[in-house]
Amino acid sequence: MATYRSLVVLAVFPLTVASTAQAAQPVASYACRANSSYGQRTLSLRQGMDAKAPATVRPNSRFTIAVDPQPGTLPGEVKGFKLKEVRDLALRVPVPANSSYLSARLTGGSGLNSTPSVQLEGNEVVIKVAGPIPGGANYELPTLAVRLKSGRRGAVVETKLKGTSYDDPGLTLQAKLKWKFLTTTAPVACYPNPNPALTSTRIQ
Repeated sequence: MATYRSLVVLAVFPLTVASTAQAAQPVASYACRANSSYGQRTLSLRQGMDAKAPATVRPNSRFTIAVDPQPGTLPGEVKGFKLKEVRDLALRVPVPANSSYLSARLTGGSGLNSTPSVQLEGNEVVIKVAGPIPGGANYELPTLAVRLKSGRRGAVVETKLKGTSYDDPGLTLQAKLKWKFLTTTAPVACYPNPNPALTSTRIQ
C-alpha cells in the first residue's frame, strides 16, 4: 500500500485565507528571507504539496517517489512592497538516504511562462523554473517523479524537502519588488522549518 501525505507549505508571513480542508492538513513552515537594497524582507507563499511512494520495497529494487505541488497563488504585496514578479525559482529535493538515483522527470505545471527543467546536482534533484510569474498570479509547479534503487534490507527511505537554514536553502528565487517609484530585484532563500518526511518506504 502506498504512503500518501499532503503538506501545506507556508512562508513566515502566510496569506490570509485557508479552507477548512487545508487547515486540517499537516503543516510545515518555510522560513524565507529576501535581501534587497531596502534591507531584509520576507516573501509570502502558500502551496499544497502531495507526495506518494510505496510503503515497502525489496532490497536492490527499483521504485518511484512522486512529489506533486498543488496550484497556488503568489502574493501581490509583501509588507508594503508590491511584488511585481518572480523569476529563476529552484526547488530542491534530496535523493533520500538508503537509495540511489536512477532518473527524474516532470509532468504538468501551468502559469509558469516558461518550460520547467529537472536535473541532478550533486545529491539533489532540482526543479528549475525561469518564469517570470507575475505577483498575484495563479500557478502550478510540475509533478516530480524520481526513480530510485533501494538499498539494504531493514533501512527506511524518506522523502524530504531540502534546506536547513538561509545559507542552506531548499527553495530559492528572484523577486522583483516595487516601492513607490523604485524597483529592485531581491534574491530570496527559504528552508523548511520544521521539515517532516513526505513519504516513508521500508526496505524488507
